[in-house]
Amino acid sequence: MTTRPGGELMLAPDMILSRIGLGTMQLAGPGVWGPPRDPDVAAQVLRDAVDAGVTHLDTADFYGPHTVTELIRRALHPYPSDLRIVTKVGFRRGPDRAWLPASEPAQIVADVHDNLRRLGVDTLDIVNLRAGDATAVRPSQSVTAAFTALAALREQGLVRHLGVSNVTKDQLNEAQTIAPVVCVQNAYGPAHRGDDALVDRCAATGIAYVPFFPLAGLDGQGAEQLRDRASELGVGVRQAALAWLLQRSPTMLPIPGTSNPAHLRDNLAAGELGRVSQIGGPGCAMLDRCRVPLS
Repeated sequence: MTTRPGGELMLAPDMILSRIGLGTMQLAGPGVWGPPRDPDVAAQVLRDAVDAGVTHLDTADFYGPHTVTELIRRALHPYPSDLRIVTKVGFRRGPDRAWLPASEPAQIVADVHDNLRRLGVDTLDIVNLRAGDATAVRPSQSVTAAFTALAALREQGLVRHLGVSNVTKDQLNEAQTIAPVVCVQNAYGPAHRGDDALVDRCAATGIAYVPFFPLAGLDGQGAEQLRDRASELGVGVRQAALAWLLQRSPTMLPIPGTSNPAHLRDNLAAGELGRVSQIGGPGCAMLDRCRVPLS
């Protein structure tokens, strides 16, 4: 059996994900707009990830828009039986490349059908509702109408599982009153840990926490200790950060993105690093919450 990068997490009997996945946003062109600079290399990144045991691809039809989901289909269809593709709805792209909220129920339904068509599947594995703005949460925004529309699509068999993205704890509560939530996808990493409480809550309740932008800020003042620890281990700071995330919570599922096959290999190697080396620990205050015992 192929070794999964970072191990595996079972969210449901039909939803077993490699703990390191692949975020596909960077496979679009500059500004997440248009086709990739080199479509052949982008397709190779997808194939290399699957060959390396990745079973968790994160995408959205508004990447490009449409070009990344179409690339995934061209590169990987028919899909391996264990591959799970997680997509998002709740935003669209304007002709001026703007990120536009699209959370009206009719928009949610239309965008789920667009994802089904472009990915070439009858059922989507997981659909996340992207709330908030393009990069920030909006605590006052209700998710009820949009998530109710997704729940209806789940009842129709068009979606297997539901998640939320860019949400507060109260928005997660709101969604959970409507349908089960298997994953939360928020901005988080060793250099930006404002979501620590929600990470802990997800771990305690068996919900996957999927950090986007997990490698942001690694060259800043908040990551000196991580850089020192990476130097001690003789590895790059990106690998150390991903390994720390795996150790931070047993339900953490990092999805580092890249359009470079060499960077992909480095990212996936963090799974083994996290298994054999403690990244946080005594004397490392910023990294003091690594809770997965090493074996």
